[in-house]
Amino acid sequence: MAEQDSDLEKTESPSQRRLDKAREDGQVARSRELSTFAVMMAGGAGLWVMGAGFVQQLILVLRQGLTLDTGLAFHAEQLLPHLRDLSVATLMVFLPFLVLLLAVAMFSPLLMNGWLFSMKPLQPDFSKLDPIAGFVRMFSSHGLMELAKAIGKSIIVGGIGSWVVWHNRADVLLLVGEPLARAIPHLGSLLWGSFTAIMMGMLLIVAIDVPFQLWEHNKKLKMTKQEVRQESKETEGDPQVKSRIRAMQREIARRRMMSEIPSADVVVTNPTHFSVALKYSENKMGAPVVVAKGSHLLAARIKEIAKENNVPILEAPPLARALHKHCDLGQAIPEALYTAVAEVLAYVYQLRRYETQGGAMPNLPGELPVPKELDPATQSEIRH
Repeated sequence: MAEQDSDLEKTESPSQRRLDKAREDGQVARSRELSTFAVMMAGGAGLWVMGAGFVQQLILVLRQGLTLDTGLAFHAEQLLPHLRDLSVATLMVFLPFLVLLLAVAMFSPLLMNGWLFSMKPLQPDFSKLDPIAGFVRMFSSHGLMELAKAIGKSIIVGGIGSWVVWHNRADVLLLVGEPLARAIPHLGSLLWGSFTAIMMGMLLIVAIDVPFQLWEHNKKLKMTKQEVRQESKETEGDPQVKSRIRAMQREIARRRMMSEIPSADVVVTNPTHFSVALKYSENKMGAPVVVAKGSHLLAARIKEIAKENNVPILEAPPLARALHKHCDLGQAIPEALYTAVAEVLAYVYQLRRYETQGGAMPNLPGELPVPKELDPATQSEIRH
């Protein structure tokens, strides 16, 4: 029971597949504080760069609005077009600034998640209209965390703002008595100082919120051990099914190999541990090829099929061990074994001629020239 409960606890880190699926669904880590900070910084930079141009253009618009010529004074129907022109001129003054803020608001989420386009968040979800579910979300751990963040943000920003006002209280009081030409630059200096201090506080909030949002997003996507196993089965396949498929593939390959034994020229044996069937066609092959091989029970079965089909069987332990170790099915023998195999094939051809034409019985090959480095038994003795 304890093991089953542990399998249902979300203790495993989300897999890449789960992260990709969540991203396709539009579920990514988001930080509203980062977007707010980026928009405010863009706004401050825009005002810093375009502020002088704003003032000059607004002064011109204001002069045009406060100047009434004779035609406007005596023709009221021209007032609305004039007001429209002034409104359009005012809008055109702020249009670059508004476009800048809009662009930053749209692209600031890319700072955390890169480019993401998904239509699933736009699909209607009527479960979100459930008042009970909404009430539960309000008092969930996530809702309480968001409340704590809002309170913390208010304390930081409000505290910095209060400190700035209190620290500059003397300068604020001096503004009342200063001439307008000095008061406006002085006020601008105070505003920029206040803006810088608040932005530093916002930067602190962003530095806390971004890692928190990444951690919380990762926590939401955590998986149980059962989910990890299920995903592994879906992506890599059920281990039992894969094992059965491999067994079937081995069985098919073995049957195909056994079907090649009747056409072999000779079977070289250990005599009990290994059996290797060789085939050579002078017109089609550059060197003899291994068409079947096996050890123990499979080696015995290869010899049985060879006997049933009158395929010569030759006991040559070093050669059988070398061929079984260094040759794959369908592969030509190594060049170092050419001489040894040539002697075996020569004996086989002589044996066939004896069986068909009579004459002297060929002698079995003597000690075959098998290099020691290719014989596993010799290598084992050297290591010991």
